[in-house]
Amino acid sequence: MFEIQYQLRFQPPLRFLHASPTPSPAVLLLDLRFPCRRFSRVRCCSGGGNGGSAKPQQLQQRRAYPFDEIEPRWQRYWEENRTFRTPDEDLDMSKPKCYILDMFPYPSGAGLHVGHPLGYTATDILSRFKRMKGFNVLHPMGWDAFGLPAEQYAIETGTHPKVTTIRNIDRFRSQLKLLGFAYDWDREISTTDPEYYKWTQWIFLQLLKRGLAYQAEVPVNWCPALGTVLANEEIVDGVSERGGFPVIRKPMRQWMLKITSYSERLLEDLDDLDWPESIKEMQRNWIGRSEGAELEFHVIGSDGQERGIKLSVYTTRPDTIFGATYLVVAPEHISLASLVPKEQEKQVEEYKELAARKSELERTDLQKEKTGVFSGSYAKNPATGESIPIWIADYVLGSYGTGAIMAVPAHDSRDYEFAVKYDIPIIRVVEPAGTSSNLDGPYVDDGFVINSSNMSSGLNINGLTCKEAAMEVIDWLERTGHGSKKVNYKLRDWLFARQRYWGEPFPVIFLNETGELVPLPESQLPLTLPELDDFTPTGTGEPPLAKATTWVNTIDPISGKPARRETNTMPQWAGSCWYYLRFMDPKNSTAIVNKDKERCIALSSLFLAQDMINIYELSLSGLNFYRYWSPVDIYVGGAEHSVLHLLYARFWHKVLYDIGVVSTIEPFQCLINQGLILGEVEYVAYRDAEGRLLSADSVSDVGEYALERIPVEKVTKAGDFYVLKDDPSIRLISRSYKMSKSRGNVINPDDVVSEYGADSLRLYEMFMGPLRDSKAWSTGGIEGVHRFLARIWRLVVGAPLPDGSYRKGTVVTDDKPTLEQLRALHKCIDKVSEEIQETRFNTGISAMMEFINAAYKWDNHPKPIMEAFILLLSPYAPHMAEELWFRLGHSSSLAYENFPEARTEYLKDSSIVLPVQINGKTRGTILVNEDCSEDEAFKLASLDEKLSKYLHGKAIKKRIYVPRRILNVILDQQKKLDFPVVLTCCCEEGN
Repeated sequence: MFEIQYQLRFQPPLRFLHASPTPSPAVLLLDLRFPCRRFSRVRCCSGGGNGGSAKPQQLQQRRAYPFDEIEPRWQRYWEENRTFRTPDEDLDMSKPKCYILDMFPYPSGAGLHVGHPLGYTATDILSRFKRMKGFNVLHPMGWDAFGLPAEQYAIETGTHPKVTTIRNIDRFRSQLKLLGFAYDWDREISTTDPEYYKWTQWIFLQLLKRGLAYQAEVPVNWCPALGTVLANEEIVDGVSERGGFPVIRKPMRQWMLKITSYSERLLEDLDDLDWPESIKEMQRNWIGRSEGAELEFHVIGSDGQERGIKLSVYTTRPDTIFGATYLVVAPEHISLASLVPKEQEKQVEEYKELAARKSELERTDLQKEKTGVFSGSYAKNPATGESIPIWIADYVLGSYGTGAIMAVPAHDSRDYEFAVKYDIPIIRVVEPAGTSSNLDGPYVDDGFVINSSNMSSGLNINGLTCKEAAMEVIDWLERTGHGSKKVNYKLRDWLFARQRYWGEPFPVIFLNETGELVPLPESQLPLTLPELDDFTPTGTGEPPLAKATTWVNTIDPISGKPARRETNTMPQWAGSCWYYLRFMDPKNSTAIVNKDKERCIALSSLFLAQDMINIYELSLSGLNFYRYWSPVDIYVGGAEHSVLHLLYARFWHKVLYDIGVVSTIEPFQCLINQGLILGEVEYVAYRDAEGRLLSADSVSDVGEYALERIPVEKVTKAGDFYVLKDDPSIRLISRSYKMSKSRGNVINPDDVVSEYGADSLRLYEMFMGPLRDSKAWSTGGIEGVHRFLARIWRLVVGAPLPDGSYRKGTVVTDDKPTLEQLRALHKCIDKVSEEIQETRFNTGISAMMEFINAAYKWDNHPKPIMEAFILLLSPYAPHMAEELWFRLGHSSSLAYENFPEARTEYLKDSSIVLPVQINGKTRGTILVNEDCSEDEAFKLASLDEKLSKYLHGKAIKKRIYVPRRILNVILDQQKKLDFPVVLTCCCEEGN
């Protein structure tokens, strides 16, 4: 502790931290409401008054607290003692379990940026909290390490993907350890480890046995430059996300997985999951269940004669059949060649080539301008008997429904835009109730059917509601043989092959003589990748594995006949579909997961009654069965993975459930999506052609002006806006962007840890705002959190010694806690516990800040109070908590200490409003406890901003205190305090 000698009179806003009824020239503790960094020089004093003979000295700038010593020490301790290891064989399964999982990362060469630890910190807090609440916690980490980036890097540098992957994993692992995450590193897995992908290949063989894996010629997103098929999500505006190379659509022989066989189950089982409703709705939309009708249109040539060809069409609006004025077929429709007469072939082929350059996402984008070409053929509308043109347009996909639609432009937005562009008739057949039929644009809602009757076809649905009309049309279709009721799904079978080297090999061979597909025996798994030096695309469409001729050419182990291996590899999705199961039993060489670890059996339901939320009960043959690690209780990751990864993982899990490998129908019970951490706010101004800066609110056509980034030191806030300091008339644009190398706004967590410590980074990322929201990084914000941790440190350990070091123990006392202290503590316990369980981490931190603010006003800090607070702090700032716990006399980690429980007797609000008089005149009120003492009441009055101005610098003659009624302070009008005061500073210089 150092002291500042300064001559002053009492003036607000200085406030008493301690005062006696009759002040004397002595040391008074004051709460400084100005930053101590203003005192660049201090005088060390040994006593009060004008005494003290210490020489002035310049204090060195020091860290706010010694995190650079604390954090490495406790990280070594956790690693050496395997503190967070989840027992395997000796696990006490009578305790409730909590399986908390991060969506495991792809280890890129760039390493982590500060956005990555957001979700990891949240799961770390939850896992530490659950462990302290008595749960067996499974909290592992692994690497989704196959994929295109490592292969592209290998092509560019000649470095083998294995070498790159191992190096990247080592960097990611060291960064995660630097942040103190409580992972069980004994369970670490990588999808590139042959002992892991042996079981990925095993799952594929099970799919193959059940007819859920097959080969087909299908249109794919082919990137010639990368030499591989790309998923829709890997394409942006018609080019590859990696490299920006053109992508085309072309038919290729591919492995497919029959996920469509599970469409209904994937849809139904969403209802019971504790997932964000928005994510469940995204999955429902992706599965896309719809009820409608499939009907047949007879194709007619330009001469009006039927050509003996039927075109099947699926529609969800059979009630609008009389409004169908044209048909649309996809450019890749299987019957397209038979529809196009010779004179139209050139136009159609050109259009097909244009459509092949677009991804399916682009083709179905509602904002894109509709394009198409006339096929040269017509079809007969079975309801009206009229001929309608058949068009080819890329907004219809060959993979959805039948690849053809009946277009009703009066009642569908896409059809309407197309019909207007190509001058196709628009016939309104649905009218809203009570509204004029003179409506602009398409009417897409329900109503009453009009213009829908034909004597020749025998169908009349005029006046019916849309629902009634749809049922009537389906009944008519089935009676006349024109069609039938149909349930359809947008979900398509999963394209499960890539033309890459760096992926899981398929465990199949093809006999040379017959081409027959032969699965490898399970005893020969894993089928490992051959060593290759050349990973470049072959240029022929053959995958790079085709270059490994000695590996490709093999012998059928059963028949002994010559055979060839499959040269495609599995997509990156494969390894991430089931990794959560392997974490339960990562070293098992005989099974994908031991059933006793995935679930266990108990003869008693004793624990079931206590922990129904965490244990799943099943009655069978008089025994109580309850599962153990399955399912994952809390799964945290970005919303960008919430459709395909989760859908694929759910599909594989259901297959494994059907064959008896797992005991739950869903893998992830609770899903949490963390938001993005954006780069720091950037300030931008417009500059015109003459070089003048313009205010943002005066610019209408932004395309005419250049954008200029303004340094933050030249910016100030004016009301709700940001403006130039030198010219407040120039209003600026303030924005935050996703972190990226191209914008130069990536913040490396290693740099943050070096300057502020891992605990500060963890605490700040949780304090920025709700976990699920996106928020902008602020260096100023982390500095504030860092100061908060420093206050906790000084409160427990004390201020630094003159040489900058800290005492070995603490300044915590053995006093008995007061009622005020217990109430403050248990209020904090109650709030922090509730907020952690609700994943509202930011408000939990706010509760701890309130407690520390209150604690700084106490005369002492009893050990039981501070111990409990340190346990509250530990999930958020584990390094500091462990150090303080050790300094308080504990010899082992606090990781398995009981999390404090709030006691209701200290949560009751027993506060009263106490009037305060000065010389008999009421000057204000203070909030006190019912059993507040006279000294406590006076202290609170002295700290009150309104009352303190009457007390500061005044001598007190006497105090009159009536408990629960009034406090009257009588001042001595003849005396004034005027003496040198020693201010005891509770913070370090510069903080």
